[in-house]
Amino acid sequence: MLEPLTVQTLVKSWREESDGEARKSRELILHLLRETPYPFARNQFAPGHVTATACVMHPTEAAVLLVHHRRLDRWLLPGGHVESDIDVTLAGSAGREAVEETGVILDAGCTPVMVGLDVHGIPGRKKEPYHLHHDVIFRFRATTSLVAGSDEVRETAWCSVARFGDYDLPDPIRRAVMRSLG
Repeated sequence: MLEPLTVQTLVKSWREESDGEARKSRELILHLLRETPYPFARNQFAPGHVTATACVMHPTEAAVLLVHHRRLDRWLLPGGHVESDIDVTLAGSAGREAVEETGVILDAGCTPVMVGLDVHGIPGRKKEPYHLHHDVIFRFRATTSLVAGSDEVRETAWCSVARFGDYDLPDPIRRAVMRSLG
């Protein structure tokens, strides 16, 4: 079972001083982890919940795996909610989500590394009100370029830095990819 204190230690280790947006996200995530009894519960909407995202790098090229998210109707990195009955680590949650959403095969010899933090709003729908995802982004490497979408995604694509504009990627994703390449 994923422990808030373990994630708190991980998030506290984030020291990317040049990224003001990530610093603000870091403080919001730490506040959530300290003040909320169930920070990973997907039905906790005030102030939101911790989510995990995978920045999956192409096995041979300088490119990242993107998904066109069906519900949000935009290009993003694969990722999502923590499953408390399955996930032991936050990085494991991010990797699981990437595999579920894209069928990507992750390189087991490449240790996931935290490459970004991003707190962002999620529009309400049905019984879910508007809420915040307190997202922790991890770098992975794929073993093959073969991927396939799932019900959650409309499309998948490998995107190079030169093509960021084609996918209208949010700045936190761009920065996480750049850290992954560096």
